[in-house]
Amino acid sequence: MVQMSTLTNVHLVTLGCARNEVDSEELAARLEAGGFRLVDEAEDADAVMVNTCGFVEQAKKDSVDTLLEAADLKDQGRAKAVVAVGCMAERYGSELADSMPEADAVLGFDSYADIADRLTTILNGGHLEAHAPRDRRTLLPITPVKRREAAAGVAVPGHADLPSGVAPATGPRTLRKRLGNSPYAPLKIASGCDRRCAFCAIPRFRGSYLSRTPDEIVDEARWLVDHGVHEVFLVSENSSSYGKDLGDIRLLEKLLGDLSKVDGLDWIRVSYLQPAEIRPTLIDAMVSTDKVVPYFDLSFQHASGPLLRRMRRFGDADSFLGLVEQIRRQVPHAGIRSNVIAGFPGETEQDVDVLKGFLNEARLDVVGVFAYSDEDHTEGATMDGHLDQEVIEERAAELSDLAAELCAQRAEDRLGEVTTVLIESRDGGAAVGRAEFQGPEVDGTVTIPDCDAGVGEFVIAALVDADGVDLTGELVG
Repeated sequence: MVQMSTLTNVHLVTLGCARNEVDSEELAARLEAGGFRLVDEAEDADAVMVNTCGFVEQAKKDSVDTLLEAADLKDQGRAKAVVAVGCMAERYGSELADSMPEADAVLGFDSYADIADRLTTILNGGHLEAHAPRDRRTLLPITPVKRREAAAGVAVPGHADLPSGVAPATGPRTLRKRLGNSPYAPLKIASGCDRRCAFCAIPRFRGSYLSRTPDEIVDEARWLVDHGVHEVFLVSENSSSYGKDLGDIRLLEKLLGDLSKVDGLDWIRVSYLQPAEIRPTLIDAMVSTDKVVPYFDLSFQHASGPLLRRMRRFGDADSFLGLVEQIRRQVPHAGIRSNVIAGFPGETEQDVDVLKGFLNEARLDVVGVFAYSDEDHTEGATMDGHLDQEVIEERAAELSDLAAELCAQRAEDRLGEVTTVLIESRDGGAAVGRAEFQGPEVDGTVTIPDCDAGVGEFVIAALVDADGVDLTGELVG
């Protein structure tokens, strides 16, 4: 590996989902092992690396804007290089490079293993060809159980070990460097997706589904605990499929039991569950395994059966309501969140009414509403029945307003509950954190006035007031 003669500062910007956060911490570990120093401020950096998001139109715009902001620093003589990595770089590669000459390089996932050498080349004035996009589903066998051997030659962010000689003599060989001091951390259990949802391009640039082994995941959980983490947030493109390529579709249930035995780990949270793949045994494990919080992140996307078929998905309002009832029958206070899409091609007013009815009955804790947009290389982009953009935006706004009202009502329904809260920050004399039913970043917070608990501590609080999905609590005991 080419070493920099002196420590060179790199600022790493992470956009998008929690899976990207894991990838950024892998990149950080590789860069540090290659002789670079990670800095918190872009103004202090010799190079700015942007881990882009390529999911939907707004996310792509945010990625471009961030790259342009970094380029401004270079124009001012501060940074010497701006590099795009991540999903948008992987998805568009040379097309992104041609449209953004401000970026010194556009690197895909195949560049991660030697990212330090590549950045050294760029800083020394060398030129790297932009990544050439391809359908990453073609890199692994179609049959899931045949993927393990083939995966050895495929770059899959979040699935690697530290280079020889870098890991400690004892303990887990975790390829990760924490980029913050939050008491929670995302933990990747799998990458890729085998589903063919008509609106989603993720399988094309993230590849086929590939699980990490339970031993790797448990080792990384121990490493995270050693680095100040109290809660792990299990992430993947589809967590309910975990283990199918390892020969055991119920392996997630067993993994939760293994993680619960990790000393010092207090909370385990599962994300990205497909409703059509939820098994009774998985629900049982999630509500009964020690340390697993009662939290269900269910990807409904809509509630109209006919429209879901067009989306190449399964389910309808009745089956989804049955799933919600099944969960709440076992744990009435469980947190349940989802996302829905407004304006998919062929959506009728009747479909919208079905979705509204479902949301009214389900009373979910959090609902994210996305306005449909065509994505390159997706079936949805080629379908008939496209709606006018004005109609899509009107429906999205209407559903967003309804979701905000219903989720605020759900928060008010919780007043009087007594819950455990993980403190994440301080605001004057108040402690701010999350309850068991609240996921990180997007599901609201609990503020506890006159509380001296520090970041990373747990307190018991009675919920006494609500403002939207944000709650106020009072210490108990």
